Amino acid sequence: MIEVLFWPTPNGHKITMFLEETGLPYELTAVDIGAGDQFKPEFLARSPNNRIPAIIDHHPADGGEPIAVFESGAILVYLAEKTGAFLPTSSRPRKTVMEWLFWQVGGFGPMLGQNHHFNQYAPVKVPYAIERYDRETARLYGVLDRRLKGRSFVAGEDYSIADMAIYPWAARFEYQKRNIDETPEVKRWLAEIAARPATQRAYARGEPLRPAGGYSEAAKKILFGSNASDAKA
Repeated sequence: MIEVLFWPTPNGHKITMFLEETGLPYELTAVDIGAGDQFKPEFLARSPNNRIPAIIDHHPADGGEPIAVFESGAILVYLAEKTGAFLPTSSRPRKTVMEWLFWQVGGFGPMLGQNHHFNQYAPVKVPYAIERYDRETARLYGVLDRRLKGRSFVAGEDYSIADMAIYPWAARFEYQKRNIDETPEVKRWLAEIAARPATQRAYARGEPLRPAGGYSEAAKKILFGSNASDAKA
């Protein structure tokens, strides 16, 4: 059984998408990032970077003690190797999946996250930052759109952990003030993944945890670091 230390964010949804696709038994343990749960010692013991998600595999393949894994990309690789699903074993297609997985965790997610922050949450509007991340978001969507042309999925004709990593961030295109019609291949790809029953089940699992009306001002201070030390108490 996989225990998922979870909150309904793009990175959290990546993991439940994989688990729903494979049918691997799992349960969610809520880590309320607006309340500061990510700074509690018991969570930091599994995820020292104080970010969700993390997992605990209570039945690892080696039959030993439970294994904790943090960082969403590492979790996806771990689960893919555990199940033999959504990550090719031959070197060339595996290389391609890994390239696009790292593209997401190293660029697409962080840049879109900054776009979210400066457009949606920053208490002071900073024109330079908004323009900087808007331009980078547009560039990255262009990269993805060109990659998807002539392919069903980002690594080729097979759905993979690379798609699962990218989708939850691209699915929030409205937060990033993107006109999705400008990237028709991304639009098509988003619709296909959204229609998958496993995607729908994954998002439904997280919905009860979503804060009604968004995050409070106190929660934003915890999320964005101004009083993270208080949350540790």
